[in-house]
Amino acid sequence: MSDTSALESLVEMGFTQNRAKKALAATGNQGIESAMDWLVEHEDDPDIEEEIETSEPVPEETESTEMTEDMDTSAGRAFLTEEEKEKQTKRMMELIAQKQREREEREKREKIEQEKQRRKQGQELSAIRQRLQEQEMQKLADDRRKEKQEELKARERVREKIARDKAERARKFGGATAEPVSPPAETPIPASALSPSSPTQEPPVKKEYDQCRIQIRLLDGSALSQTFRAREQLAAVRVYVELNWPGGAGEPFNLLTTFPRRVFTEDDMEKPLQELGLVPSAVLIVAKK
Repeated sequence: MSDTSALESLVEMGFTQNRAKKALAATGNQGIESAMDWLVEHEDDPDIEEEIETSEPVPEETESTEMTEDMDTSAGRAFLTEEEKEKQTKRMMELIAQKQREREEREKREKIEQEKQRRKQGQELSAIRQRLQEQEMQKLADDRRKEKQEELKARERVREKIARDKAERARKFGGATAEPVSPPAETPIPASALSPSSPTQEPPVKKEYDQCRIQIRLLDGSALSQTFRAREQLAAVRVYVELNWPGGAGEPFNLLTTFPRRVFTEDDMEKPLQELGLVPSAVLIVAKK
């Protein structure tokens, strides 16, 4: 079958002339079946309807000669019969259906693989968040333990100073030399000894926190927990809630504390957590506006 008859057959089957020409050129003019396979594979190409470029312009005399020859040989050209056209059309539809099934199966496998990757990444991200939370909780516990140790050491220094002062007063005013006796470690320190008015008391060391642990209770009963810098504004907590709310925050909300009860306003959002009394840790409640 000549190239021209193959082109006409493809056009009669419903393909546009540009598509048919491209398919025949791409398959090296190897027949209708090869051209149909190519058309099914490339039916979604964005440039499928663009005209193919011809190599060089044909002189008018040559073109006229070729047209004359084609017209002379047109009588002997082999055309497809109706039965052959029907078979070719049926074959084309089968190929299209087969390619469609293959594409659907391929897309289905790709979606399954993408879902597996998404779940794997989600599990890895969840594990990372869990490790970070555990590390933060451990650091917070270590800081509290260190703070208690420092408080105990400060109390011990106060006891020792009280004991030295008592011994010194005994030597000066009692007329006898008495060795200083340290009080038992379990002996509680009188409130008067720790009062700022006591001349023998050292001022307590105030702990400066640079971080704070905030727990946020949502409307559905779930909770979020995150560590912030003490100088961060309360607005950072609100943004964190909006970004990590399961399903997204659907409506405006307020942040408040229950003890003492306080509803934070828009002006409070620009204040640091340290100034709002939320350091070193606090529990915030989410409430509807």
